[in-house]
Amino acid sequence: MRSRSTPIQLLKLTVFVLLAITITLASLLPSKQSFLLFLSHHKLLLFSLLWCKLVALLAYARARPLPVYLLDFSCHKPGPESRGSYEICEYFGRRSCQHSAESEAFMRAIYRKSGLGDETYAPPFIFQTDYKAKFQYAILEAEDGMFSCVAHLLAKTDVDPSRITVLVTACSMFSPSPSLTSMLVQRFKLSPSVKTFNFSGMGCSAGTMSFDLAAKILRRQVGYALIVVTESTSLNWYFGDNRHMLVTNCIFRAGTAAALVTSDPAQRERAKMEVVRTLRTHHGADDAAYNAAIQMEDEDGHVGVALTKDLVRVAGVGLRNHISRLAPRVLPVSELLRYVYNVARSFLAGDRKAVHVPDFTTAFEHMCIHAGGKAVIDTVGRLMKFEEEVVEPARMCLHRFGNTSSSLVFYELAYFEAKGRIKSGDRVWMLAFGTGFKACSVVWRALRDSRIDPDNPWKDCIHRYPVSI
Repeated sequence: MRSRSTPIQLLKLTVFVLLAITITLASLLPSKQSFLLFLSHHKLLLFSLLWCKLVALLAYARARPLPVYLLDFSCHKPGPESRGSYEICEYFGRRSCQHSAESEAFMRAIYRKSGLGDETYAPPFIFQTDYKAKFQYAILEAEDGMFSCVAHLLAKTDVDPSRITVLVTACSMFSPSPSLTSMLVQRFKLSPSVKTFNFSGMGCSAGTMSFDLAAKILRRQVGYALIVVTESTSLNWYFGDNRHMLVTNCIFRAGTAAALVTSDPAQRERAKMEVVRTLRTHHGADDAAYNAAIQMEDEDGHVGVALTKDLVRVAGVGLRNHISRLAPRVLPVSELLRYVYNVARSFLAGDRKAVHVPDFTTAFEHMCIHAGGKAVIDTVGRLMKFEEEVVEPARMCLHRFGNTSSSLVFYELAYFEAKGRIKSGDRVWMLAFGTGFKACSVVWRALRDSRIDPDNPWKDCIHRYPVSI
């Protein structure tokens, strides 16, 4: 099937053809004076060339991609009554009488080395007396996070809900009917013309992929896109004894974030950052990558998400493939040349097993790295040869909030803002992985210095971070 040419490609072809005609005419004539004399005697041809070039340039100016800005974002921070400390989680596990003594000991060991602190937030059903993962608790968790985030965001940006043209929600493990986007449309009375998209089953990469989708839509027309990313752990707590599936109970926690992006040029002065580039890669064709993290039933019929031992290796392979595509687009020429030189030198020396990694700190001042777990952060840091200060925000985010799935990169961005580290002109790299196996990057450029907002989730504890883990 032949692919259709885009308007930009057609306009580029038109300009190229007109330029080729001009150069051909100039080359066929003996001198510049002859060329000008030829045009002066053929005014219709001259007028036609100038008119076509002008139309092509104006059409290109109208059809070129619009810049996309991050107007603002908000992260949900539940109340202290939702704290999911180690003692609360262990108490819930024992009182539910759903796990064997061996499984309780296993979860205790995983939790202690997970990198999570005692101030993460647990789903609502954990604090009920029936110890059942019910649909009503999943709805309560989704509404509490989404409605709170969006209300704060709209208040901060002073954007009327009727101006929102695109709505994207992401929740991997919970897809009710009516959908999450319908819940938001009903709650905030969005316009009937709003275009809605629901991401499910995308794993922790759904947050960055939502930015990718919204940016592609907004680059074609002026509008506002509301992105809401959450995860429902209420219906996905695992009550069996399969160790691969018990890990999710220990690291996943409640969290939600919302962001407002726009392609309205008038909002540039108010925006925090501008989208520079997005990149998505999918490695699901490989069986190991596809099965590295998968929802399934255990031997006793209990449903849960199995995180296999191959997950860390798969993440490493996926990361190498992803950065090999990203590097030529973001790294400075000097770093690319240094990388090629090191690879060539090792090859000529006969050391074909040497692994060379470009220095991505030359391309980005700040990095929001996937905080899916301590082992994942360690793997990314080792493969990319990052200093500890680079992975610090990811470790602190995991410690304070746990793995909040697709919203975790927002909590990391909030960490940078709370620390006041982002300065105007700085480049920020968001990197997240998802089930399937997927990787997604979003590259931003800061438009102004960061400051801590009143609703920043780190506001009351940032003075205690970083901490030793």
